[in-house]
Amino acid sequence: MNDRTPAAGPPAAAPPAAGGSPHVDAGDAGYSKDLTSRHINMIAIGGAIGTGLFLGAGGRLAGAGPSLALAYAVCGVFAFFVVRALGELVLYRPSSGAFVSYAREFMGEKGAFAAGWLYFLNWSTTAVADITAAATYAHFWGMFSDVPQWTLALIALTVVLAANLISVKYFGEMEFWFAIVKVAALVAFMLIGIFLVVTQHPVDGHTPGFATVSGNGGLFPVGMLPMLLVIQGVVFAYASVELCGVAAGETREPEKVMPRAINSIMWRVGLFYVGSVVLLALLLPYTSYSDDRSPFVTVMDGLGVPGAAGVMNLVVLTAALSSLNSGLYSTGRILRSMALAGSAPAFTGRMNKGRVPYGGILLTAGFGVLGVGLNYVMPGEAFEIVLNFASIGILGTWGMIMLCSLLFWHRSLDGRVARPSYRLPWAPYTQIVTLFFLLCVAFLMWWGGGVGRTTVSLLPLIAAALVAGWFVVRARVGELARERPDARPGPGTRKDPR
Repeated sequence: MNDRTPAAGPPAAAPPAAGGSPHVDAGDAGYSKDLTSRHINMIAIGGAIGTGLFLGAGGRLAGAGPSLALAYAVCGVFAFFVVRALGELVLYRPSSGAFVSYAREFMGEKGAFAAGWLYFLNWSTTAVADITAAATYAHFWGMFSDVPQWTLALIALTVVLAANLISVKYFGEMEFWFAIVKVAALVAFMLIGIFLVVTQHPVDGHTPGFATVSGNGGLFPVGMLPMLLVIQGVVFAYASVELCGVAAGETREPEKVMPRAINSIMWRVGLFYVGSVVLLALLLPYTSYSDDRSPFVTVMDGLGVPGAAGVMNLVVLTAALSSLNSGLYSTGRILRSMALAGSAPAFTGRMNKGRVPYGGILLTAGFGVLGVGLNYVMPGEAFEIVLNFASIGILGTWGMIMLCSLLFWHRSLDGRVARPSYRLPWAPYTQIVTLFFLLCVAFLMWWGGGVGRTTVSLLPLIAAALVAGWFVVRARVGELARERPDARPGPGTRKDPR
């Protein structure tokens, strides 16, 4: 039992706030508590190291130059604010529904509906990005060079889907070892990179060091604007940091595990993201990188060490599969929370014998199949197209988390809820500044033109789809709300149609 829960209360509920009864999320019932501290810690690491770094950094370096490291640092600070805000909510009330459950409590069913489907937009498109990345990595090896990209994408999706449907313990073990591989590879790369810079050992005919930056246009070789324009892609790189908040609902002692895992994200961001990008900029001119190849593979290939590039390519392939695995896991839990509240298809609330919500996982995988089709029609542009749509989902998800955090802080002022000792610092200014940052990222997507502008221009259609979807499900949502034993009037339900 959670030691913050009163002995007479339900084990999944938060302690009653002053003057109110605890909020209970039906979507939290039925899960096994098989994720341990080591799983959560490595899931947090894995969430902060993924496809956005291993593949996306190449094209961003080519487009913005060494200033990309600044973009990673700035976005990393805001990513930490988001996950720290979610951590405070998790300590208040652990839930597998995560921010969707908190949106339901603080914003009503309408807020939960919007938060959940924006998160689904994030991960359904990220799944496409991940299988696209996996297919791109596989083409590095000659044995796969003649295999169509869509075929490799389909194989990647099938393998990860099968693994994800077994049990949460199996998922945790897979993510643990995936994260071990990613961290070990990055540490090895950084040690090699530091050695090359110190010894001035040539890489593909170039002498590593600060001269590589200063001799090729400096920190901003193409100006500051390109650095600002790649920020939306950098945000995508941090897309999985909220995953540990979802996983908290399936661990036995979240109040002990979560603070350690979340607090460590900040130094991991500084070390692995900023540090590795700085090294990449020192090792080769920014013009040596491209958007169709991992920058780490480019460096290892430039060294001419037999097999080194192949090993690194295998590592980045692992990162793509890890991200896909995480996306299927998290959307399965989020969609179940929504389904049991009536705002997602009923089949997404079903669980198998391994206590895995397979319905939601299959729905996300179904959109991955559409990504296979995109790889068939537009193999060259598939990654950038879905990256932009995923970025919209990420911005919406992070925005919802910060709104929930802001409303939670506001309710704590009059004693309706009690903030845990583990808190987001500088509230409410942190939430407000982060929300402003997210709006700026959306503006930069539009300002940059191309696919980004098209994506932002579709925001009214996305909003219209959410509104239409709400009118489809609101009767069912209201019916289920009245049936819950803890049902209380709240915004967005039929009891209180505000």
